Amino acid sequence: MANERESKRWNHELWVGEWPKRERLTEALTPYVLAAADPAPHSEVRVCDIGCGGGALTIALAGALGSTGQVVGIDFSAPLVELARERANQAGVSNASFVVSDVQTGGLGAEPFDLAISQLGVMFFDEPLAAFGAIRAGLRPGGRFVFACWQGVENNPWHTGTALRSFVPPPRLPAPGKSPVGPFSLGDDEYVRDILGGAGFGDVASTALEITVRAPASAVGDASLLEFMGVAPERLQEAEVALDGHIARFAVEDGEYEYPLAFRVYEAAND
Repeated sequence: MANERESKRWNHELWVGEWPKRERLTEALTPYVLAAADPAPHSEVRVCDIGCGGGALTIALAGALGSTGQVVGIDFSAPLVELARERANQAGVSNASFVVSDVQTGGLGAEPFDLAISQLGVMFFDEPLAAFGAIRAGLRPGGRFVFACWQGVENNPWHTGTALRSFVPPPRLPAPGKSPVGPFSLGDDEYVRDILGGAGFGDVASTALEITVRAPASAVGDASLLEFMGVAPERLQEAEVALDGHIARFAVEDGEYEYPLAFRVYEAAND
């Protein structure tokens, strides 16, 4: 089954319930993705947002396009797609729709798009070459693909993986024909360029960016997720101390922290 572990994780009630807290980090990337996408307002452009999550980027893009443009948010998390729909309805957005689908196997749909975008939504494909090929197949000739992904974990010290490494099970080796997945799976620029080229994209460009974001501790880690992440019950208290100590490194004042984020924005064309 394609993306089986990630699909289970992103459809789990506990994991999805914590997602809005994490958006305090991810929303900081939105202006950079929109600037690179540079959609023409008041045109009839069709855009898809891959791995749309709770729909924040989709809704922002719908507003930037105006009523003549159409945006489709796609995600394999049914709960997050439902959240996105609720948000779009509350915001009165009429030119955005949302679909539950795995792009790696389901593609982008029958009607081609002018632009595909993604904000931290393309690092969880276990066959990235096939997934990027499916994205390209869903674009019209000359269509563009713009996405943001994290640089390597060594450039993102906010991530809790190192602090919790001794408490959680080691990552499983990918099955034959599969690739490692996770937030930093596309952290190597040369590797990403190879995948894009192998999928048939041309005119590949990337921009490395570093910003600092102020957000609460829960934007990075929450003790309520430790057992879900695989921490044994008898080690929960110890792991929570390690998590708190890790996040404390970024404290600037009571309840607020500053996290350095390193990411890249890619642009590619369906030549």
